[in-house]
Amino acid sequence: MRKNSFFSVSKLILLVIISLISNNLLAQQQQNMSNSRNEFWRNVQFGGGVGLSLGTGYTNISIAPSAIYNFNEYVALGLGAQYTYIKQRNYYASNLYGGSLIALFNPIQEIQLSAELEELRVNVNLNGSNSNSQDYWNTGLFLGAGYRTGNVTMGARYNVLNDTNNIYGSAFMPFVRFYF
Repeated sequence: MRKNSFFSVSKLILLVIISLISNNLLAQQQQNMSNSRNEFWRNVQFGGGVGLSLGTGYTNISIAPSAIYNFNEYVALGLGAQYTYIKQRNYYASNLYGGSLIALFNPIQEIQLSAELEELRVNVNLNGSNSNSQDYWNTGLFLGAGYRTGNVTMGARYNVLNDTNNIYGSAFMPFVRFYF
């Protein structure tokens, strides 16, 4: 009998030791995963841009949120979304929505170079009539440069895919970008 109880106590002690070791290893693994997640989010910045243009019979409202991941102090990649409403009284109303891929390069702290691939769905209603409406996709590839100070970059970008059917009035566009 004593031999069986010795083995039972030994098994119990062995189980307790294995359990404590495995719990300690699991806690370290969870802590490492938590640190990795925290490190990831420390490198993410949110921002984008907003726009408002009003004139006699003209309205342009735009919102473009985005998020970037900073790989280091020089390179960041991200995603963006965009919605724009444009209306020219007695002529047309338009809704534009879509997304973009963003690449930022900062050769020095004050200069930011950018490339942005944008895909927008364009819905245009001409003369207030549904029979004159148009729906199509528009692709833009913008290359830009800007002056960066703190969380703000001001500059200009150029749509290298610009053609006569483009939704923008010009291939050259100024911008202001914010990331926090």
